Amino acid sequence: MATSRKPAAVFIFITLVLAIMGVGLILPVLPGLVTEFEGGDVAQASHVYGWMVGIFALMQFLGSPVLGALSDRFGRRPVILISLAGAAIDYVVMALAPTLAWLFVARAIAGLTAGILATTNAYVADVTAPADRAKAFGLVGAAFGLGFILGPAVGGMLGEFGLRVPFWVAAGLAALNWLYGMFVLPESLAPENRRAFSWKRANPVGTLLALRRFPAVLGLAGAHFSMSVAQLMTHSVWVLYMGFRFGWTSFEVGASLAVAGATSIIVQAGLVRPVIGRIGEQRGFVLAGCVAIVAMTGYGFATHGWMIYAILVFASIAGIGGPALQSYITRHVPPNEQGSLQGAFSSLMSLAGIVGPPVAAWSFGWAINPANTIHVPGLPFFEGAALLVLAVALATRAFRRAEMPVPVPA
Repeated sequence: MATSRKPAAVFIFITLVLAIMGVGLILPVLPGLVTEFEGGDVAQASHVYGWMVGIFALMQFLGSPVLGALSDRFGRRPVILISLAGAAIDYVVMALAPTLAWLFVARAIAGLTAGILATTNAYVADVTAPADRAKAFGLVGAAFGLGFILGPAVGGMLGEFGLRVPFWVAAGLAALNWLYGMFVLPESLAPENRRAFSWKRANPVGTLLALRRFPAVLGLAGAHFSMSVAQLMTHSVWVLYMGFRFGWTSFEVGASLAVAGATSIIVQAGLVRPVIGRIGEQRGFVLAGCVAIVAMTGYGFATHGWMIYAILVFASIAGIGGPALQSYITRHVPPNEQGSLQGAFSSLMSLAGIVGPPVAAWSFGWAINPANTIHVPGLPFFEGAALLVLAVALATRAFRRAEMPVPVPA
């Protein structure tokens, strides 16, 4: 039985690699499928794709707190299984979708059950000591990197045989991952660390308001939100932008994402522990934000495709930011509330997904519209850089406040 095994980060590493591979498989082809439904109109497709990503994020915003609270009550493993089942259904529906409406239905299902990231972060917090969490979250980041090496590269190649082929492969991968979770993945949350389910904590508003009990965490919520919006803006227009600006095919887009994943693995597995150990979690997060600002600006100004690869390598240094932030916030929350904490931060990312992708898609569509006198295809990246500046400023302020001594009443 899975519950008889001793929980360890390696188990969740495998789960996350398989999950991210499934996501990565469809990244190079989903915008192309939307464009196909829109008769090849890239500007209109960018708007529709922005709405599609926004629907996913809205449903994730509603579903993540519930899944987080359920994971604190029943354990991490059942919630992971729910998320994987939702992903498998999503991919099958998209593979068969006869209209755009069915793609929206599939994305709504996936968003409602998208608790894999929040739950895996809680799993890592369960099985690691506070002093080792930066390294452990670096392992999670490496899982993302590996998934994004294999997924987009394979998805780009499969896309050459048909835009729907990667969806079938992703569905099979999600089903395989579900079987791994059912029969191999052990539970990480000890019975004594579980707590009763509460709808007050399981709704998105209540989950976010609960952060007020942790001042050190609450202060970073705004920074996390701003950075998430910027990242999701980049992800939502990457395929469309590269195809429009440099004429990249699905294979070439997949190759670029694979390079991003490879450099991410190097950073997450090799740099997180020594860098965070040397400069600390707070400076590590700020450094990552500054690197991301430069990289985001570079994407918008790039004039040749090869420049994107150079920027990707430099941008990988920003990968230390996620583990630094996760390590910092998990040390300020008790064990029986890690699921709700991750659910709250997942809700913030969902809110970012409601805002970021539509804004990026609309900005991109406006910037390339032939009717306009000014054409700035890189506009979404410049907007993302501005948001990253705000994130760094908010994080710096939050860290300073957390270090201020509490005044003692006279």
